[in-house]
Amino acid sequence: MIQVGLIGLGMMGNTHLDVYASHPGARVVAISDIDPERLSGRTRAQGNIVGQAQGKFDLSQARRYDEGMKLIRDREVELVDICVPTPLHLKFAQAALRAGKHVMVEKPLARTRRAADRLARCAEETPGRLAMPGMCMRFWPGWDWLKQAIVDQRYGRVRAAHFRRIAPYPGSGFYLSGEDCGGAILDLHVHDTDFVQWCFGMPQAVTSHGYRVLTSEIDHVATHYDYGTEGPLVTAEGSWAMARGFPFTMQFTVNCERATLAFDSGASSPLKVFRDGVSEAVPLGEGMGYAREIDYFLNCIERREAPTTVTIADAARSVRIIEAEAASIRKRRAVRL
Repeated sequence: MIQVGLIGLGMMGNTHLDVYASHPGARVVAISDIDPERLSGRTRAQGNIVGQAQGKFDLSQARRYDEGMKLIRDREVELVDICVPTPLHLKFAQAALRAGKHVMVEKPLARTRRAADRLARCAEETPGRLAMPGMCMRFWPGWDWLKQAIVDQRYGRVRAAHFRRIAPYPGSGFYLSGEDCGGAILDLHVHDTDFVQWCFGMPQAVTSHGYRVLTSEIDHVATHYDYGTEGPLVTAEGSWAMARGFPFTMQFTVNCERATLAFDSGASSPLKVFRDGVSEAVPLGEGMGYAREIDYFLNCIERREAPTTVTIADAARSVRIIEAEAASIRKRRAVRL
């Protein structure tokens, strides 16, 4: 039984607590938040998609700390799960690793490429302690299927791939500050940038277009990832500039040599394969990516094996690509990686 301490009781913190509440291999022994209303349970953050932050964990079952460093010093805690605002990821993750704890840190890994690289180096320099970023799309039902379909080329090689993740603006908490959250390009679009990297590797260059309308950072981005003349045509769009009431939407359309693969989170049958004039619905696995990534990491800790499906170094590279996309928008040209 792995003893867990969780820092940050926002939407993702409560989503992670839901997972631990029903997991036989983990027990949450400590929680932390600087907001006394959240720490007491009098208020609870809500999710932006169905299935998030359901409030399944009884906060009274855990020791409560009003500051994350106090939780990290708790000797009983073996795994520190970090769900605080992005600029604080480096501070708490470094402290937890150096205190001898395993660490799970929510996406994006850090606010800047430099901070992400520092965290990646720290993870490398603390042998015996495992760290993993919460890049949930690598575990998401349907998206994990796509990755495997690309790897084994069951429908031939990929000719083109487009990813889309759009939503209304969260408009509260640290999202009110573009300096803190990094805009949609970092906080939302990083999911697809990371997935592109996972499927196709590091692009040679990126060409991006975007605009600011709600924060001081990019709120809507469209990017072409350059994989050379022999590589696939890969694009992704990310936005939280949709009007209020517009549903959170994540999609992909991947055109292979022998079929077109499509996912639409709003459809009754989200994942379909189109070929030979017919469409076939593909059954999805159970659960959401959050539960699958946490289960995977807990198993890694039990086996004392470093994660391979996603690593801290992977997440640092994703932040590097995001910064290149932002630079491309600013400079109005392609930016090489």
